[in-house]
Amino acid sequence: MERRNRNILVLLIALVIVAAAFSSFGMEYFAGNTPEITLPEITRPAGPEGEEPGRTDGVIRVEVTPDTVQGVVETLERPASYYQEITVTYGAAGGSLTAKQWVDGGWSRTEAALPGGMIRHTIVGEGMVHYWYGNSRTWASAPGDQRSHDLEGPHIPTYEDILDVEKDHITRAGYEEKDDMACVFAEIIDSELGSVSRYWVSVDNGLLVAAERARGEELLLTMSAAGIERPVAAGTVFALPDGTQLHAVSVQPQQ
Repeated sequence: MERRNRNILVLLIALVIVAAAFSSFGMEYFAGNTPEITLPEITRPAGPEGEEPGRTDGVIRVEVTPDTVQGVVETLERPASYYQEITVTYGAAGGSLTAKQWVDGGWSRTEAALPGGMIRHTIVGEGMVHYWYGNSRTWASAPGDQRSHDLEGPHIPTYEDILDVEKDHITRAGYEEKDDMACVFAEIIDSELGSVSRYWVSVDNGLLVAAERARGEELLLTMSAAGIERPVAAGTVFALPDGTQLHAVSVQPQQ
């Protein structure tokens, strides 16, 4: 009798376990209209993960304003060795100037075709400026400074023009695209001449790639740079008309 009661008790416990398992797993199978649970989507902030405001491709873009543009331009680093071609147009009927410039190792060599066709040759280096015209075999020399290499001679806009001006003459500044290049832009007013000058300095190579000067709606001058190569071809020589070699470009890695 006791054994029989024990068997009945074991059977009842087994039935309870089966019933509990059926309640947990079996009812979901038969409940056809059980609502589906959907997890919310995670919305990530735009831009690369961890990107800081004002940072693009790992480079922090400093805000450019009339108050800061001179400091920004001054920190842009021009390549130590480069070649470029400059075209300057003076007004509606003032002619144009074209120039070829080689810069390497602190030296600069320029061939500028002036309005009228005369060629001015300039070599700048080691604190001196040497210049002559056409096929002349003689030249003149004079002390230079750290900015003389910027196409010394007939005035061609350079980014030093931005650095030399009084800050309160800078009316606008910022980042702009010019000729498909990202540039630092600055607009400078000359109240005495009643003109406005605008400059575009490439963020990529630190060179002035475009400039213009206007009075009202009239363009007095436009300048553009093209054909930029880095570095200058090895073997290029900077020499005076008598053949005296002042500098020669050596083999160097691409910049």
